[in-house]
Order: sequence, then C-alpha cells, then structure tokens
Amino acid sequence: MTQDPLARFGAVPQFTLTSSDMTDGQPLFAPQYGAESGGEDRSPELSWSGFPSGTKSFAVTMYDPDAPTGSGFWHWAVCNLPTSVTSLDAGAGALGSAALPADALTLPNETRQSAFVGAGPPPGTGTHRYQFIVHAVDVERLELDPHSTPAVLGFNLHFHTLARAVLEATGVAGGAAAR
Repeated sequence: MTQDPLARFGAVPQFTLTSSDMTDGQPLFAPQYGAESGGEDRSPELSWSGFPSGTKSFAVTMYDPDAPTGSGFWHWAVCNLPTSVTSLDAGAGALGSAALPADALTLPNETRQSAFVGAGPPPGTGTHRYQFIVHAVDVERLELDPHSTPAVLGFNLHFHTLARAVLEATGVAGGAAAR
C-alpha cells in the first residue's frame, strides 16, 4: 500500500482501498484520463474496508501533487458519504451522478465542476502521481458551503480524520493513448 501522503499533517491509521479500475503504483487506465487527453473523465471503481469503528462518514478525494501549479491540482472531492457506503461504482463522479447518496456533497474541482475530472498532465511535466484517498471521518456531516474548494475540505478533514486509505496511480502526458 502507498504510504500516507498526508502523514506530515499528523499520522493516522491506514485502512484498505482497492479498485478494479487501477492498481496502486501503476499507470492509470485510459478512462481515468480527461476527455481532452483522450480519456473519459470516468472516476474509477473504489472499495474500502478496515476503517475504525468510530467512523461516522467518509470523504473521497483525488489529488495530483505534481501538477505544475505550485499548489497541486484537485480532480475530485466528495464528502458526507454515510458509513453504509463502502464502495463507489466506476463513473460515480460524473456530474449529477445518481451513484452517490443524495446527501453526499461533491465540491468543485480545479476546473470548477462539481464532478470528477480525469488526469491530463501537460507535456514536459514528467510522471504525475494521482492520490485517491478515502478519509474515515469522526462526524456524520461536514457543514461546508457547496462552493467550497477541496482545500477547505482538506482543512476540515485535518481535524476530523480518524484514518485514511490511499491508492496512488501515475499518469503522463499522452498516457490515455498508451493504454
């Protein structure tokens, strides 16, 4: 399992995150790339287990720390998933998806869409890491403005995360075509 990329903010226990659409440490498959990069902007199937018994909700994020921005790039941020949800089907991150529970909150990503946006590393920027993280949260609901940024979610998660599950895939410019 990938090391916890957020451990510098305070180590928390890790639990298990798996996907039938990608493998930890391996390149993303074509559907997880953005449409402008030859992909489908399709969020991967994700399943998690082994979270602490005190978990009251989950948040799911996808982040590229290697984007040439100075602050990374948030591709997806969803919170307020009930503990009865321990998996998401492929495509659950689509705009207006019925695959997410009604009370789930999808925040706008860097492109200002409240949806999953796939990988799209610019040419010449090397290999990027795409960190899919499921956060076990100690409250049933994070009261966030629906227009908040994923960074605001991250700030709140800093104070409410009991444990994390991490799956990290990689991507390169033109990677969708290579898959």
